[in-house]
Amino acid sequence: MPANTIDDILTQLEKIIDDSIRTDGRTGYFAALYYKVTAAVKDGIAKGQFENGPRMEQFDVLFAGRYLDALNAWQNKQPVTASWQVAFEAAENHSLLVLQHLLLGMNAHINLDLGIAAVGVANGQISGVQKDFDAINTIISSLTYQVLNDIDRVSPLLSLLGLHASNQTSILIQFSIDNARDGAWCFAEELVTKKGSDYDACIVQRDQTIKNLANGLVQTKGFMRFTIWIIHLFEWKKPSRIIKTLHGAVKQKIVVGSS
Repeated sequence: MPANTIDDILTQLEKIIDDSIRTDGRTGYFAALYYKVTAAVKDGIAKGQFENGPRMEQFDVLFAGRYLDALNAWQNKQPVTASWQVAFEAAENHSLLVLQHLLLGMNAHINLDLGIAAVGVANGQISGVQKDFDAINTIISSLTYQVLNDIDRVSPLLSLLGLHASNQTSILIQFSIDNARDGAWCFAEELVTKKGSDYDACIVQRDQTIKNLANGLVQTKGFMRFTIWIIHLFEWKKPSRIIKTLHGAVKQKIVVGSS
């Protein structure tokens, strides 16, 4: 069923999380992260943190809908964007870190979907949504790093990646939420000027670029690859246990906060 409200989005994300726990599916990692983002946006709208609350809900529904539609299409063996294809295929790869799975979802959703959603809600005036765009990005940024802190529990040697902070060849280290959201806005500014086939071509071109970034997140090399192997040795292995850990705390907070 298509989602029309943020509550619809939360319900569908909850179903993905529950299904992933039941089947030990790694797609639940990103869904757990995204549930936090969506719940925080809902809370921000209720508290008047956005310039235009109703438009923000529409923005959030459009944005989340691209992820939900992509996952549904993938599960039904239908075509998806190239960047989401890499992320969904990677969910079958048991050798990747939880962090890599999260980054792959964030890469496709922020670098591609966010700009498209911004244009979709802007009605041709992209500058009018910039304040709320920045606000939702601030939420994404803060919650992302919160989640990365959370996964220290399931990946106790994750801090070893910090040894490569000066390695400029590693896309895994270079991936930055700030850069991603800035790039998403630049993409939106370009996309809003396109019509018809030019609009479609702009998305396809952007998608290929983001696919290349996704491949870089998966295909690590050299000592970075060895470090990831070491980290993975000590990382929790059961997806259902990991998802429960990533999702359980925030779900409890939301239930308590809304009571």
